[in-house]
Amino acid sequence: MNLHLARFVVTLLLCGCAAAPFEPAAPGREPDPARDADPLLSRSRVPHEVVAEAFLTRATPDDNIDSPAAWTAPDHAAWLLATAKKAAHLVIYEGASGATLRTFGARGDGPGEFRQPNGIAVHGNLAFVVERDNRRVQVLELPSLRTLAMFGSDELRQPYGLWLREITADTLEVLVTDSYMRGVDANGDIIVPPLAELGRRVQRYRVEVSGDRVLARHAGAFGATDAAGAIRIPESLWGDPAHDRLLVAEEDTATGTALRVYDLDGDYHRTIGLDDFEAQAEGIALWACADGSGYWLATDQFRDRSVFHVYDRETLAHLGAFAGETVANTDGVWLNQAPTLAFPAGVFYTAHDDRAVGAFDWRDVAGALGLRERCTEETGVAP
Repeated sequence: MNLHLARFVVTLLLCGCAAAPFEPAAPGREPDPARDADPLLSRSRVPHEVVAEAFLTRATPDDNIDSPAAWTAPDHAAWLLATAKKAAHLVIYEGASGATLRTFGARGDGPGEFRQPNGIAVHGNLAFVVERDNRRVQVLELPSLRTLAMFGSDELRQPYGLWLREITADTLEVLVTDSYMRGVDANGDIIVPPLAELGRRVQRYRVEVSGDRVLARHAGAFGATDAAGAIRIPESLWGDPAHDRLLVAEEDTATGTALRVYDLDGDYHRTIGLDDFEAQAEGIALWACADGSGYWLATDQFRDRSVFHVYDRETLAHLGAFAGETVANTDGVWLNQAPTLAFPAGVFYTAHDDRAVGAFDWRDVAGALGLRERCTEETGVAP
């Protein structure tokens, strides 16, 4: 992209759809149906291996860290970006060591400003940041962090996670989960809409990128409205075009926290993990090989130590689970599969207890669960 400020253009192209008639949850409160139960791994029966973290970033409790994403610069410098919900900014760490490099942003609704940033994803030199309370997605250029676009405010009511894929060299599809609610009851608990109103749990956007121009167009919404497939409280989502799959974390413990499996057209197929998750399903990641094999990783958000379930990419069979020595209460995750000098087989980043980010060396995870370290036997790594 042209970095000259004179050519900077913030462009937004959205359809004129009317906003859905739903109310957000009370300001500052996120859906947390199990907050009183306070699920603990130490009291559960979830079988798992213990894998030591490669590092934990410095704890910053006032930030309320939610989700990480990794970016590698053309000069091979590695950034680890994380959304800070309470502080309304991004925290940028050094990806190999976890050292804090800087923060970016301020509270507000303008370019470079945030209100309750949650999900984040990186594609090429673009970072997409979901803002719950601004009801939008903000697109930032890396490494300048200039805002190139803001979209979604006409449709999104209470957005959380996002996943994107490349359709053509200059076209992306962006899917955003929308956890709109019917407000709160007299006890302050969220009211989940009836099944018939859950058909817009995932919003779809087509994003065109040309130089400094980023144009977003709303391309529909989907969500099952039957008891089996409906997403009551959506969290993270991730897709797998090779197998025409989209996994969505269902956080609702009343009906069973698990992973809903849709196809990329938005049709529900099945639910996995009902017998595996005991706390809350949260962040999702995919370790993928070109031949279609690989592994799904999905978070079970215990308060004392998070568990990460692993499923076969092709069959969705449960292969095992692991937990760190410290990482707990995890929201978002990010898997960087590309080899680096610090992590020759890749690295799995996880939010830790609203205050930090943890890193797991994929070699350690693979060794503990008997998984593959690499898709091939190639040994070359990036600096």
